[in-house]
Amino acid sequence: MLDRLTGKVAVVTGASRGIGRAIALRLAQEGAAVVINYNGSKERAQEVKTEIESAGGTAQIMQCDVADAASCDEMFQTIIKEFGRIDILVNNAGITRDNLNVPAGICNLDLSDSF
Repeated sequence: MLDRLTGKVAVVTGASRGIGRAIALRLAQEGAAVVINYNGSKERAQEVKTEIESAGGTAQIMQCDVADAASCDEMFQTIIKEFGRIDILVNNAGITRDNLNVPAGICNLDLSDSF
């Protein structure tokens, strides 16, 4: 484990697979405590958490539908309560409403009071 991000708290949306998973693993490798956000696959999120912890890192999984502003607010408030802050936010989760793979919306939150 490297130490460039030691003491930092990172949140990665859509971190249970693909690019989000790779980002979460890399942030943990650099020393960040990583919140692994998932929407549908708790098992995949748990696998990422286990991999991070097996390498000596700190991770937590949190379910949240990033298309739902109230759900996002609840997740971020929980993270602030548990970790005290968020230093890094990677908005990786993709939202689609049809088979065209076109993003349907963006979670728009004012986190200025959180830092």
